[in-house]
Amino acid sequence: MITLISGTNRPSSRSRAIADLYASKLETRKVDYHIIDLAELPSDFIVSAMYKNSGKNEEFNKLTRVIEDAEKFVFVVPEYNSSFPGVLKAFIDALSYPCPFKDKKGALIGLSSGMQGSGLALSHLTDILHYLGMHIMAMKLKFAHIEKNFDGKIITSDLYNDLMEEHIEQLIKF
Repeated sequence: MITLISGTNRPSSRSRAIADLYASKLETRKVDYHIIDLAELPSDFIVSAMYKNSGKNEEFNKLTRVIEDAEKFVFVVPEYNSSFPGVLKAFIDALSYPCPFKDKKGALIGLSSGMQGSGLALSHLTDILHYLGMHIMAMKLKFAHIEKNFDGKIITSDLYNDLMEEHIEQLIKF
């Protein structure tokens, strides 16, 4: 099972749309997947699912079980202020201890309006996931100028399409 994580809580985000596109490509390959959209997190999870309240928010616990059951992950991460969204870090911090990412495999996709394709954000996230014991696939997609190369449903860049196909094939073999 591959779990795709749309790494922002912004409603109707490009991250979610890219996750949906990626999922459709997994579906054509008959690969099971699940999507976690951080826009659907319980609105109070920071106070109701962390620290002394760990394990007490049943809505959040359902997400934790999805993470525990998954073998591989794809993080679709927009660049926010040269890093990734704080809600993604809070989500990771709220997961049970020891972290359910340990000894699992992950792949990263970065989105940015700028020309670096979220490279710093992916580097920062890679450091955190390595610390938690996750094995990260070497190929990281860095989709720069995303608004020029994605219309909300399809990627309009041949290069980005080819890279996504290669990314999926590598993830399946990983």
